[in-house]
Amino acid sequence: MPHTDPTAPPARRPRYDLDLLVSVSARVFNERGYDGTSMEDLSRATGLAKSAIYHHTAGKEQLLRLALDRAVVPLFAVAEESLARPERAAGRLRHLVTGQVGLLIDALPYVSLLLRVQGSTETGRWALRQRRAFDRIVADLVAEATAEGDLAPGPDPRLVSRLLSGMVNSIAEWYQSTDDEDLTQARRGELADAVLRMAFEGLRPEARP
Repeated sequence: MPHTDPTAPPARRPRYDLDLLVSVSARVFNERGYDGTSMEDLSRATGLAKSAIYHHTAGKEQLLRLALDRAVVPLFAVAEESLARPERAAGRLRHLVTGQVGLLIDALPYVSLLLRVQGSTETGRWALRQRRAFDRIVADLVAEATAEGDLAPGPDPRLVSRLLSGMVNSIAEWYQSTDDEDLTQARRGELADAVLRMAFEGLRPEARP
């Protein structure tokens, strides 16, 4: 049997604070789905006993809520900042979409979780309500920009809102994050510009003779 040094210090379990626990939980929820994740799965992923996890939180659903807050809170902060800008609705809408792309890149695991979570729990239903509320903000800006003549009339603003959000949210399916901050900033600008070009160039009113 392997020799052990009786004088060696005991192996240490990883020390987790709540911030790291939420981060690891979000990764596991994305990999396994919330409903498919057990406290045992979280225990294995963190290296913590379940009792230690309960020391930090009330359980799995609170971890879900804390992870979702990392997407929802900044998302509505971007919306509030965009709505407060002193410009026409189309400019505020462009600022909102740009911020939405930036948030997705900066908080990819949490935004991915927000997009995937189902309404099987009260927290999941809360998340779905937040997504619908954000869509209404976008739809209202689309309607206002259309009324001001900066977007082509015709499509239902609610449909346009869902198409815009769908275009942005699809980035979560293929975007790969990086630790290179300069590259991340470049990608943020490139992706936001691409979304804005595709969306707004196609939504401009036809030129009149």
